[in-house]
Amino acid sequence: MTLSNQYSLIKPKYLSHNEGQNLKYLKHKQKFVCENGESLPEIEIAYTTYGTMNADKSNIVWMCHAFTANADPVDWWPGMVGEGKFFDPAKYFIVCANIIGSCYGSTGPLSINSKTGEPYYRSFPQITVRDQVKAHEILRKHLGIDKIYLILGCSIGGHQALEWTITNPGIFDHAFFVATNAINSPWVNAFNTSQRMSIEADHTFYDDEPEGGEKGMKAARAIALISYRNRNAYNLTQAENSNDKLDDYRASSYQRYQGDKLAIRFNAYSYYYLTKALDSHNVARGRGSVAEALSKITAKTLVIGIDTDLLFPPDEQKQIAEHIPDSKYVELKSFFGHDGFLLEFEKQNEIYKEFLGK
Repeated sequence: MTLSNQYSLIKPKYLSHNEGQNLKYLKHKQKFVCENGESLPEIEIAYTTYGTMNADKSNIVWMCHAFTANADPVDWWPGMVGEGKFFDPAKYFIVCANIIGSCYGSTGPLSINSKTGEPYYRSFPQITVRDQVKAHEILRKHLGIDKIYLILGCSIGGHQALEWTITNPGIFDHAFFVATNAINSPWVNAFNTSQRMSIEADHTFYDDEPEGGEKGMKAARAIALISYRNRNAYNLTQAENSNDKLDDYRASSYQRYQGDKLAIRFNAYSYYYLTKALDSHNVARGRGSVAEALSKITAKTLVIGIDTDLLFPPDEQKQIAEHIPDSKYVELKSFFGHDGFLLEFEKQNEIYKEFLGK
């Protein structure tokens, strides 16, 4: 029985939004040593590809997904990926890999530890963004890809894309970094710690069962949503139609609904460890400074900030653009805050077309 089959026996709903129909798997049987010295006896990487690699392999687009997304960009970015969209499989060979630590097919806390025959749960090692990029490198080599026309990362996908273009700059022609940063800020760390505290307060998290910590994760998601949107968005979309209410406010219902919605497709153990990975993000670690690290990037680079982003405000994208040689910064105006990268399809289309000259 493969790791993926063992995994699906635990929680098939986690594999992807379409039950994993588009997923492929790479089983890497060698020990995977993490940045902190801990290791996994082997890893499995779930990924999708769309389109056909052309003869000279010059049409490859690699997409790095955000926090609770999966390996299928048509699921989480339908306005940008697909037939007739900007990232059209008729033009590009598109690759997206589920990050390790997640729960959409790549090795994560609910995966089976081949040494024990049981899921990892809380014994899963603390992974970092650099560990996730290390897994991307394993997949890249497996696919025989020597050059990537464009790497794109939004939010924590941008963390992966930044790390990768720093550690292996020669393989990337173009890079898009959207609504991301070079160092995880104390502001983001405070949000993540608050979310983990919510999960830790759910005693079922310590039961090491597939549904463990679910109520805590629902609360964590509600906390996160406040940073994904902004005050104006909530005040407009969740405003009451009456002045007579004493309870059951729309904003309250919305928060609970979003927590319930996530619990259908995610688990608390992956959520917990991915916030840890997010906190680890710092391109300057072991590289002297942010400026020194970013100066290693040689790809033609576009950096996009969102004017209403509370989580990764525009100043953090400007910092990235400032230190990458010959990069361009563009500010996207959006009502939606950080989530604008998921929702503002038309505006991003125009920015990408202009940058690539298409």
